[in-house]
Amino acid sequence: MTLVLASNSASRKAMLHAAGVPFETQPADVDERALEMDLASASAADVALALAQAKAEAVSAIRPEALVLGSDSLVEVAGQRFDKPASREDAAAHLRFFSGKTMDLHSAAALARAGRTVWSHGDVARLAVRELSDSFIAAYLDAEWPAVAGCVGVFRIEDRGVQLFEHIAGSHFTVLGMPLIPVLGALRAEAELAS
Repeated sequence: MTLVLASNSASRKAMLHAAGVPFETQPADVDERALEMDLASASAADVALALAQAKAEAVSAIRPEALVLGSDSLVEVAGQRFDKPASREDAAAHLRFFSGKTMDLHSAAALARAGRTVWSHGDVARLAVRELSDSFIAAYLDAEWPAVAGCVGVFRIEDRGVQLFEHIAGSHFTVLGMPLIPVLGALRAEAELAS
């Protein structure tokens, strides 16, 4: 069976490649903001899971013969959810808000077949953001913008984004944007990978 990743995320593709998982890519056409609005009272963990499932099911409806992997990440800081920054100014405002606080990064994944979810899993990593000066934020965005425009939390942990943090608790893969170890277990259970 073919595995289809319902995302164009460079970090998710890199994780699967590095793990030796063969896959195709077909980004999902899902109105994420509308779904988030519908789930405004749900927890960030539940929203991330719902988005992962919606992406997997959307592509699975088009590719019913395939096993489809959807994934999503959400950042929550001081009870407030953050999406990808809309502009460099928005990114700077996010970083100023994150400064000195703990970021909860929720990453979820779902597998769908024939248009319905057959497996899903969510995980959270807690990242302690150090105190960030305005001069650091400006220099950081000079180096990282626009590469971090597509990143919730305004960072790539595998790049300069690691400088934002004092401490990280949780799976490195979750921080990268997908709970990879549980995904690999589910792929073995679905006979997509050798056990």
